Amino acid sequence: MSRLPELVGQEAAEAQFMTAWEGGRLAHAWLLSGPRGIGKATLARRIAALVLGRPAGQGSLLGAGPGGTGGRVEPDPDHPAVAQVTAGSHPDLRLLTPGVNPKTNKQRDEIVIDDVREAIHFMAMTPAQGGWRVVIVDAADEMNINAANALLKVLEEPPPRALLLLVAHRPARLPATIRSRCRGLTLRPLPEAILEHLLAARAEQPDSGIAAADLRFLVRLGEGSVGRALDLARLGGVDIYRQLVDLLAALPGLDPGQAYAFAEKVTRHPEGLRIAGDLLEGWVARLASTGARGADPAASFPGAPGEAEAARRLLAAAPLDRWVGVWEKISHLLGRARAVHLDPRQCLVNAFLDLDTVARGGRPG
Repeated sequence: MSRLPELVGQEAAEAQFMTAWEGGRLAHAWLLSGPRGIGKATLARRIAALVLGRPAGQGSLLGAGPGGTGGRVEPDPDHPAVAQVTAGSHPDLRLLTPGVNPKTNKQRDEIVIDDVREAIHFMAMTPAQGGWRVVIVDAADEMNINAANALLKVLEEPPPRALLLLVAHRPARLPATIRSRCRGLTLRPLPEAILEHLLAARAEQPDSGIAAADLRFLVRLGEGSVGRALDLARLGGVDIYRQLVDLLAALPGLDPGQAYAFAEKVTRHPEGLRIAGDLLEGWVARLASTGARGADPAASFPGAPGEAEAARRLLAAAPLDRWVGVWEKISHLLGRARAVHLDPRQCLVNAFLDLDTVARGGRPG
């Protein structure tokens, strides 16, 4: 029997949806927001299976009828719709993601207008199984402006018996006109205890890639996201983080050669810039947040050797606004590097050089 992925730690979001579902007040569009890897796409698929698994002719969009168990989104596991949604073969479900550019035959990094137009056409068709049509956009914040404008039209005039589920990691990137026409459903980062339990269970599986000695580090670096923690485990994120902290602990007084060697090593992997960049950006953001709250770095950072001492020294070396400013610059630099394919090694080195400048009391260039 095909089974949908389990959803853990998002009971509040599930209950919010089920209240609308069972009360016959189901909005035609939902915006599922929150950090990456916390279950937004899983919840969207479980909602799709629940909606598509209801008997045909049992009410309209605004009269869904009962379903689920105890406030949880629990589709009937024996209904054929569950197996079809799990396999991605349900005729009344579309998953809208960045497609392939026919000119380059490479995966796009954004959803374009043609993708959205096809989804709109699909939503307007008569459901193949007589029930509903469901479109999941994953992720909605990856739509370009033309695609977003096209989607807005269907939000303004939704077809009958059509449900739109927008998954968004950074909902602020969406136009306000889209956000205002969707029912919000916010998923929260998982508590560390739940995340540690899930990772420990995964670590017991063969070839999990999770070393027992790294488990606590992965919990802290995962920031409440199972997906992020597993991604870091798969790509050696703990080792990358420790090397990154070694470089940060040398500030001020960065050795550009060591920074370049680090950048050269991590960017050999196609996803190296993303992992190292996210970890570096997150470290500087944590530094600024710690300074703003007046918190103890020992409690705010994962605890790599020398990490708390480095944070204390850096916070004393420059005013808080400098660290906020350099974080903004690094975020912009790394975002551009990924978007327009700048040299990833030089981008990482430049980020370290900017941090070294601030640690010396200056301003980044």
